[in-house]
Amino acid sequence: MHNRPIAVFDSGVGGLSVLRALIRVMPEENYLYFGDSKNAPYGDKTTQEIRALTLRHAQALFARGTKALVVACNTATSAAISELRAQYPDKIIIGIEPALKLAVTHFPRGRILVMATEATLRERKFAFLTERFGQRCEICKCPCPGLVEYVERGELQGAAVEATVREELNGCLDRTPDAVVLGCTHYPFLRGAIRAVVGKTPEILDGADGTAKETKRRLAEAGLLRTGLPGRVELTNSLPTPEIMRLSEQLLSAE
Repeated sequence: MHNRPIAVFDSGVGGLSVLRALIRVMPEENYLYFGDSKNAPYGDKTTQEIRALTLRHAQALFARGTKALVVACNTATSAAISELRAQYPDKIIIGIEPALKLAVTHFPRGRILVMATEATLRERKFAFLTERFGQRCEICKCPCPGLVEYVERGELQGAAVEATVREELNGCLDRTPDAVVLGCTHYPFLRGAIRAVVGKTPEILDGADGTAKETKRRLAEAGLLRTGLPGRVELTNSLPTPEIMRLSEQLLSAE
């Protein structure tokens, strides 16, 4: 059981930012990554569509004998994590959340900009996070539907990316925020372009490290941590073209 892999699921290649954090925290574990690039992006789909895709892929990953599932997609977590846990009550299932709590901790009365997909921002889970952690802060919701596609095709920097970031944040940067929360796992790969637009002052935060630490805690609690030699990583995708697989390897190993 200890040697079984941890499954990491995302709507595409964005969840590789979470897989990188998991490997840093637990290098001895084996990992099975699945990206659903064939159906990306999830952010412009209905809740029902996102839920159906997530449940279907979770079933396939559990059928492969994985010992835990990390939903490394903010949109899928928001839309389907409750249903996943209800359907698999005996499984270890960890979702990712925008790092809003961390931002509020750093800036208790600050101005916090949350970049996320439209689906993440409309779900009850985000409303709950805002009510719980953001009452004393100014929370600015910024839907950024046009950014996922840049990462999916490996275009991570340049004038076009920065122009899209600037367009997506139009109206959110009338005053400089104290923090920018990256509420989509694709966005950390665009950190350079986002920094170029928001300036040097705001702290840029994402939820990958917190998710990795919570995964380790849950596995330790269940007595399922693997020890010994470094583990293996298997990258899979619903769109297994040579281009997507090369991009996946590049993103996983990128600085």
